[in-house]
Amino acid sequence: MQIEMVIRTLTTDPITNMPIVVLKESTPPEGEDPRMLPIWVGLNEANSILLQLENVVTPRPMTHDLLKSVIADLNGKVERVVVCDLKENTFYAKIDIRAPQGTVTIDARPSDAIALSLRTGSPVFVEESVIQTARGVDSEHESVDVGRLQKWLESLTDDELGKYKM
Repeated sequence: MQIEMVIRTLTTDPITNMPIVVLKESTPPEGEDPRMLPIWVGLNEANSILLQLENVVTPRPMTHDLLKSVIADLNGKVERVVVCDLKENTFYAKIDIRAPQGTVTIDARPSDAIALSLRTGSPVFVEESVIQTARGVDSEHESVDVGRLQKWLESLTDDELGKYKM
C-alpha cells in the first residue's frame, strides 16, 4: 500500500550535519498522528530542493529543471514519485511518467524524485513497507538510528522544525 506524503521540512541531522528531507503523511487515519519519514540527501540535492521550496529562479536551468523540460517537451507528465524501498539504510524511489507510449517507470534516488516532484507538482508516495522498515532499523547495526531521529522529529514543534513546513 502506498501512503501519500508531503514535504514537511528540510533540516539538518543534529549528529551527522547531513541534510534531511522529512516527509509527513498527508492524510493520517482518523485519530492518529501523521507519520514522518526522514530521508538523508546529498548537499547538491538538498540545495536543489531548497531552491524550489524558496521559489528561487536560477539564471540557467538546474538539472531537475532540465529534466522537467525534457519530459514536457517529449509530451510526458510526471504522474507521481514513490519511495519504494529501503535496503541497507539506502532509500530507493521511482518516478512514474505518463508518456505517449504509456506509463514509464524510472529508477531514481529519492532526493532527485522529490526535487522533480516539487517542480512538476506531482504527488509523493511512500510504500507502507518502507515506513515500517525505517521505524524498525536496528541502531546497533546501522550508522544512523532512523527510529531515534523519527521520534525526535515527531516531538519538535512547528517553530523548531522551521519555515519549510508544507
